[in-house]
Amino acid sequence: MTLSSSPAQIAARAAIPCATGEEAARDYQVVRQTLEAITGDWRSQPSLEELAARVGLQPIQLQRVFSRWAGITPKQFLQAITLDYARALLKDAATVLDTSYELGLSGPARLHDLFVAHEAMTPGAYRARGAGVTITYGFHPSPFGRALVMTTEHGLAGLAFADPGEEAAALEDMMGRWPRAAYREDAAKTAATARRIFDPAAWSAEQPLKIVFIGTDFEIRVWETLLHIPFGRASTYSEIASHLGKPRAARAVGSAVGRNPMSFVVPCHRVLGSSGSLCGYHWGLTRKRAILGWEAGLSGPVLETV
Repeated sequence: MTLSSSPAQIAARAAIPCATGEEAARDYQVVRQTLEAITGDWRSQPSLEELAARVGLQPIQLQRVFSRWAGITPKQFLQAITLDYARALLKDAATVLDTSYELGLSGPARLHDLFVAHEAMTPGAYRARGAGVTITYGFHPSPFGRALVMTTEHGLAGLAFADPGEEAAALEDMMGRWPRAAYREDAAKTAATARRIFDPAAWSAEQPLKIVFIGTDFEIRVWETLLHIPFGRASTYSEIASHLGKPRAARAVGSAVGRNPMSFVVPCHRVLGSSGSLCGYHWGLTRKRAILGWEAGLSGPVLETV
């Protein structure tokens, strides 16, 4: 199995229209149901007909949903979330972070990734638990369910996901990270940021997405490191710890990864166990599988069996 794609192939794939907005959100519900229906049954590689039957659709309907949402077939998507594929993502995990740093954020390895310009708020702002910070938020449809987008005057500060009926819990969870901040709901103001995040055609090094980290010094160092895991690759908690010069701090790295406030943009979903296992994910393992499969489709061509 190979995961390699040339820059030209990646660019061409990124230019293919993807489902966006409400359509993408509706498609994700079918994807989520499909993943939940076959949890624990990855190795059997169920047929398209079996998958469709499990979610109450005709095979052609399920095929269309996956092709529109991820750009690949349900069968290819299943391949993209197997343990073997996860292990392939980890190839050269020990050097992928250093290589990414050498290439820089605008290098070929990140040709169609979420280009970002990041900064960190002063440690005092975090110790003050967000006092003096105004956070504007809104819920928006996304390819991975309802997305809670949270911004400050400096840029995106938070991105969370919620399944239907879980919006209030997601908001409470995120607000608890900075309990003394001032919060203002304004979906109209955060809509442009949501579109910018989830539309691959808008990912541009020339117009990077501005983000701001609000956390401890160590958490921010971990989150900055996550930004250097290239699209279509992965790393491990232990490798991140080693990269930070703290080889025995894998558990602390895991805690910091779990507290990453910007799902998807800061790719904590690309951190796997050393065996290729998905391990935990704050927004659910089903969603982690979905994001990795979606990225596999966008990376194209993928999943060439050798």
